[in-house]
Amino acid sequence: MVSVRVALGATLVQVARSVSIRELRNATSSVVSELEAGERLTLTVNRRPIADILPHVTARDPWVPAAELRRIVGDAPADPGLLDDLADVRGDELADD
Repeated sequence: MVSVRVALGATLVQVARSVSIRELRNATSSVVSELEAGERLTLTVNRRPIADILPHVTARDPWVPAAELRRIVGDAPADPGLLDDLADVRGDELADD
């Protein structure tokens, strides 16, 4: 099971593990277990991606729990320049009042 997250500026990209048709056929239960654990998978035929298989969710909450947000920020902190830009914007908004 491989799950890689790559920080690109302030954007996180999760790279899905590739699963071949053969692996899906021969190891269906382990592939389903990965999906149940929240893994995203890419189905391939002859090493060519043909579909993304995503875990089912009943409702998507746009809010992230505080502990998860701390983990995300710890894994991929904001660009130092972004913090300066945000401080400038906040200062401009406070000055307009």
